Amino acid sequence: MESYVLTVLVLLATCTLGLSQIQTPAPSPGAKFTQDVGLIKVDVEYSRPSKKGRVIFGDLVPYGEMWRTGANASTKVTFSDKVTVGGKELNKGTYALYTIPGQKEWTIIFYSNTSYWGTPEEKDFKEEEVAARFTVPAITMENANVESFTIGIDNLKNDGAELYLLWENTYVGIPIKVDTDSKVMAAIKSTMAGPKAGDYFSAARYYHEQGQDQKQALEWVNKCLEMGGDKFWILRLKANIQAELGMYKDAIATAQKSTELAKADGNADYPRMNEKSITAWKAKMK
Repeated sequence: MESYVLTVLVLLATCTLGLSQIQTPAPSPGAKFTQDVGLIKVDVEYSRPSKKGRVIFGDLVPYGEMWRTGANASTKVTFSDKVTVGGKELNKGTYALYTIPGQKEWTIIFYSNTSYWGTPEEKDFKEEEVAARFTVPAITMENANVESFTIGIDNLKNDGAELYLLWENTYVGIPIKVDTDSKVMAAIKSTMAGPKAGDYFSAARYYHEQGQDQKQALEWVNKCLEMGGDKFWILRLKANIQAELGMYKDAIATAQKSTELAKADGNADYPRMNEKSITAWKAKMK
């Protein structure tokens, strides 16, 4: 008897292991997409249930009850920078997208806690974790019959777009606004004002390393120091450029200043490099 039971258990285990290796399509396939909106990125991750002959809104998805806005895990929307959704400001980050469908309008909820599988139970739902809540119209599309639940982004403009939910014959649009103008204007102002100290440093270093016009490199490194103040690594570059131009006395003075600043900053490498260079430059002055 024991032998028989053991044989049955082994067979069951074998069958179970065999079945676990069979892959079948998910009833509600997952989907991900990324969309540029202005100068930011919007990422959406959700599952797509299908109609399959059922009545969706008001039946499968009841009116007046919170919905995960898809299937399986809660739908997640990630913004790469601050945005405004439905007139409400949202910080950069990832949010669970919950909705409360209605016949004429839907309540949209961006929820900061994304750990729930679907919607949180009533006892777990915390109002302080609601990042944004607002209502938008629900539009009934005559003669439409969308089979699979769809989320997309449409009406793209420089300063915003519309995140839409579409299923059966219902369309719900969530307005997104992004602050493109101030970013572009700041970039224009910065660029038109001319190069920054770091730009002059990069240009001077490249010219020095590539053996280009060292007089031009010296002019640029001086401009960098004028704009950004004395830094030991910039002075080190200046000293090397001066040495390339045969200005050994000036190069030694600049390297000594670089060493003083490096020691004050707790850096031991630059003083060592400077001392080695100073010794070599002094030898060339004899």
